[in-house]
Amino acid sequence: MAAIRMSNNVIIAANLVTLLLSVPVLIAGVWLRSRADGAECDRLVSTPAIALGAALMATSLAGLVGACCRATWLIWLHLLAMLALLVALLCFAAFAFVVTSGRRGGGGAGEGEDTSSGAGIRVYRLGDYSTWLRRRVEGDKNWARIRSCLADAGVCKRLKGDNKKAQLVAGGMSPVESGCCRPPASCNFTYAGVGEWARPAGRVAPSASADPDCGKWDNDEDKLCYGCQSCKAAVVGALRRDWRRAAIVGVVFLAFILVVYSVGCCAFRNSRRDNYAYHSSRGWKRSGDA
Repeated sequence: MAAIRMSNNVIIAANLVTLLLSVPVLIAGVWLRSRADGAECDRLVSTPAIALGAALMATSLAGLVGACCRATWLIWLHLLAMLALLVALLCFAAFAFVVTSGRRGGGGAGEGEDTSSGAGIRVYRLGDYSTWLRRRVEGDKNWARIRSCLADAGVCKRLKGDNKKAQLVAGGMSPVESGCCRPPASCNFTYAGVGEWARPAGRVAPSASADPDCGKWDNDEDKLCYGCQSCKAAVVGALRRDWRRAAIVGVVFLAFILVVYSVGCCAFRNSRRDNYAYHSSRGWKRSGDA
C-alpha cells in the first residue's frame, strides 16, 4: 500500500505543478487579447493561449482529484486528456513554425527591414510573409475588422504631440506604429507637428508615386495609413512575431507535459501492479487460512 500511496503522491505533485503553470498561461492569453498592439485584433495568438491554459487547468484538476480520491476512471480520463493535449501541442508548434517561416531577409524585433532613406524606420512588405498569415489579414472582410479594431484601440494615439517627433521621424516604434501611424519613408513626407505630415512641395498627384501607399495617407487620426499595404504588412509582421514566440513556448510546454505524462503513466502502471499484487496476496492468505 505504501507503493500505491507513493504513486498517488507522484501524480499529485506532477499535476500540482501543471496546475500552477496553467495560471500564467491563462493570464498571458488574456493580456495578449487586451493589449493595444494591433496583433490582438485578429486573436490568432491569444485564443490558443487561453485554450491551452484552460486545457492544462482542467486536465490537472482531473489528475489531482483522481489521485486524491483514488478514482481510477478519473486518472484514466486525465491521461487520455494529457495525450490529446500532447498531440494538439505538437501539431500547433509544427504549424506555427511553418506559417512563420516565410520571412525572407531583414530581421530584428520588428521583423522589418531598415530603409536607406529613414534611419531606424522599418519597411514591411506582405510578400515577406507566409501565404496563410497574409490571407488572415489581406481579405477585405478580415481587414475591415482589423482596421476598425486598430482605430478603436488607438494604437497611434501615444505618438501624438510634438514631444514624439523624434520617434516618428527616427523610428523606435512598434511594427504596427511604424506601418500604420506614419507615411512610408519612401514618400518623403515632412513632419508638420502634432501627428500631421505634409506632402512634398509641388506634388499634385501623390498617387502616381512609385509607392501607392503615399496616396493613401490621411492626417485624419481615424484613417492615417490604415488603408496602406505597409500597415497590413506590419500587422502580419506583428502576428508572425507573436506566433513564433507562441511556437517556442509551445515546444517548451510540449517537453514539460511529455515528462508529466510519462511520470503519470509510470505511476499509474505501478499503482495498478502494486494494487493487483496486494489483493492477490490477501486472497492467497485467506485461502491458506481456510
